[in-house]
Amino acid sequence: MMGMAVRQIARAAPDVIQGLARAGAATVHEAQGRTGSMGPRLQAITPGAQVAGSAVTALCAPGDNWMLHLAIERMAPGDVLVVATTSPSDDGFFGDVLAEFVARRGGAGVVLDTGVRDVAILRDRNFPVWARAISAQGTVKETLGSVNVPVICAGQRVVPGDVVVGDDDGVVVVPRARAADVLAAAEARVAKEDAMRARLAAGEGTLDILNLRARLAERGLRDMEGPIDWDAPTP
Repeated sequence: MMGMAVRQIARAAPDVIQGLARAGAATVHEAQGRTGSMGPRLQAITPGAQVAGSAVTALCAPGDNWMLHLAIERMAPGDVLVVATTSPSDDGFFGDVLAEFVARRGGAGVVLDTGVRDVAILRDRNFPVWARAISAQGTVKETLGSVNVPVICAGQRVVPGDVVVGDDDGVVVVPRARAADVLAAAEARVAKEDAMRARLAAGEGTLDILNLRARLAERGLRDMEGPIDWDAPTP
């Protein structure tokens, strides 16, 4: 699917995207059945960043960031640029100049299954970016890729317009068609956890709150009174 650049994409409702951002990556991952995580290899380059936005995708040749320049032109305010390559590449695809370009387009952040550079400047600007590596190695602009086509980023399929949620816990992709349902499930999970915290504050323990105590015995746990002299000779 190389050599294609799509101008318009469908996006989830802004209030849904904002709600998923508030919920955060871990809660969203659990809320959609523990799916969509791009895994631990994608790290938050700027600690503390928390965003969600519609995915604008760039599919690039390894070591070639030409398509990023075109993809950023297609970004609308609040979008997240998602960058994938046709084969693995840790080169520094993204740095401070492109970050300035994304910011001027109103982009919320960038997710790259590649390397990133100019890290000190990105952190100083508090620019939200997630990447697989940090690398000073630059890129060329020689090979056509594609913009706003489905890509595989860090093992997850991302369709243009899917909601991408990123924070210090990682990055999770939510299919656009499911975004409202996932938000509802995430909000229900947040309410459940708030209720758990209230019960913890009242003195209960998690084994009782989650109804896990009886299951310990069912699985064969021997609850010993103790103390036990572990150095005593075995009879």
